Amino acid sequence: MTLSSLGRDILAYLLAHPAAQDTLEGIAEWWLLRQEVNERTTAVKNALAELVARDWVLERRTVDGRVLYHLNHAKTRQIRELLSVSPGPHA
Repeated sequence: MTLSSLGRDILAYLLAHPAAQDTLEGIAEWWLLRQEVNERTTAVKNALAELVARDWVLERRTVDGRVLYHLNHAKTRQIRELLSVSPGPHA
């Protein structure tokens, strides 16, 4: 039996939060959006780790412990060359 991606997401949320119940709007806005944000955050974390490992992006820890990410200006030329030959996100 096949199940839609959204159906799977709803069931996964219900398994993680067995007492949950909500309206259609609440499910769309809160349950699924929260899952999407969590998945997107993980993907961004992985991408940043790759960019930091390649020394294209640098990390700076603030006094409150948060990490800020910024371009490594010393690598600007290399990054421009990479982006000019690599297909972009809309390719």
